[in-house]
Amino acid sequence: MAQSIQKFREIVFQLLYSRCFEADSGELSLVMRLHAIPKKRALEAEKLASAIWEKHEELDLLIADKAIDYDLKRITRIERSILRLGLYELLHTDLPDKVAMAEAVRLTRKFATAEGGGFVNAILDAVYHDQGKTQGEAISEEQVTC
Repeated sequence: MAQSIQKFREIVFQLLYSRCFEADSGELSLVMRLHAIPKKRALEAEKLASAIWEKHEELDLLIADKAIDYDLKRITRIERSILRLGLYELLHTDLPDKVAMAEAVRLTRKFATAEGGGFVNAILDAVYHDQGKTQGEAISEEQVTC
C-alpha cells in the first residue's frame, strides 16, 4: 500500500518527537504496527529523523534566534519537533520552501494547536527571509526574459 508523503512526514515527526524523551531509537516496531507500514518505509522515516536529530542543535539555534522573547524551553516539545522538521526541509532538502512551511503548519494544527500554527509559520517565515529566499531575490534581472 502506497504511503502519502504527508503520512510519511507525520511518521518522521513522531519519531523525532520521541527523541525529545529518549535519544535511543527503539520505536520502529511500534511505528510499524501503529501505522501499518513495511519495515523499509519505517527505516526510511528513521533515517530522516536521525538526519534531523544530528542537526537539532543547529536548528535549535535558529529557532531561538527567531523566537524573540521566547526561551527555547518554553516552546512545547511538539512545536519544537515540528520546527526542526520544517527547518530541515526548508534548509537541507529540495522540497519547495512554501511546501515545507505549509506542511509544518499542518502538522502543528494536527498535533498541537491552531494557534501554534501561527507561531511555527512566523519562525519558518523569518528563517526563510533571512536565507534570502524571497521571490524578489530569487530572480535576477538577467534571468527575466520577455
